[in-house]
Amino acid sequence: MGNTFGDLWGRGALIQLALTDLDDTLIAFGLPSATRRSRDAIHALLAEGLHFGPVTGRLPVDMGWMFDGDEPCYATGAFCNGQIVRVDGEVVHTVTIAADALERVERTLDGFDSDAYLALYHPWVAGGTAYVTERPDRLLANPPETYRRSIERIVARVTDFDSSAEPGGERSYVKANVQCACPRERMVELRDLLRREVPDLDFVFPSAVAPVIDIMPGGWNKGDGVRTLAEALGLAPDEYVVFGDSENDLAMIEAVENSVAVSNAADAVARAAHWHIGACADGAVDDALMEIAAAWREGRLPSFMGGEGA
Repeated sequence: MGNTFGDLWGRGALIQLALTDLDDTLIAFGLPSATRRSRDAIHALLAEGLHFGPVTGRLPVDMGWMFDGDEPCYATGAFCNGQIVRVDGEVVHTVTIAADALERVERTLDGFDSDAYLALYHPWVAGGTAYVTERPDRLLANPPETYRRSIERIVARVTDFDSSAEPGGERSYVKANVQCACPRERMVELRDLLRREVPDLDFVFPSAVAPVIDIMPGGWNKGDGVRTLAEALGLAPDEYVVFGDSENDLAMIEAVENSVAVSNAADAVARAAHWHIGACADGAVDDALMEIAAAWREGRLPSFMGGEGA
């Protein structure tokens, strides 16, 4: 749709919150963490009194290494695909996944004829990861690439894993995915199989390249997490913007008025986005964040949203 929306909305409200996916949107594939330039762009927003946050399938505990310990960059955000929403360092909303649904995922995976395994994570403990399978020999014979060198715990049942959705809370499950050691075409078949076998959950690819299928509770996604976060800040729908690229970003791209796709985005995300910028690898989101800060100072819309200089 491009910048034609600027003609429809006129000047529009000023942007007060920028939210971005991380992998392949803010952080290029293969990089260990956000670049110094990305963090400088985030701090340019914060210096204007605006809010920034990651909206990611990753865990809150991962943000330390993903932003080199720069805590203001992730004090606000929607983590675990929007299941944990935090504002200024305080968790304001949590959505969990039922253990019995995850057990059905495990049984489906153990019966699948390609190597793929349920992984569970503790959102607040570094390294708190377990594989759930009754076929550990198969897992160890051909482990997924992501944790090939660091499989520390294998359990037979979901409830054998002690996880807490909130610090100090009771056992619950917010972060789960399927780690795959099979070709992409088999991953697509598996995603579709899981959608049929466990219809009360949703299964999406968080990346066009990572061998992972994210698991989300039915009826909750990144779009819901973004809306919850924006409401907690008291923002109107046209006062915030989101950036994304992958299948797990589609719900928030469709839900948010000011949605932006990077040029390396999946086709469905690119079609759904209201605005379009350059590639993640070229620092396009960094540029957009700096432009949001400048537009705020000057009382206008960012140029990539049809503001002055578009």
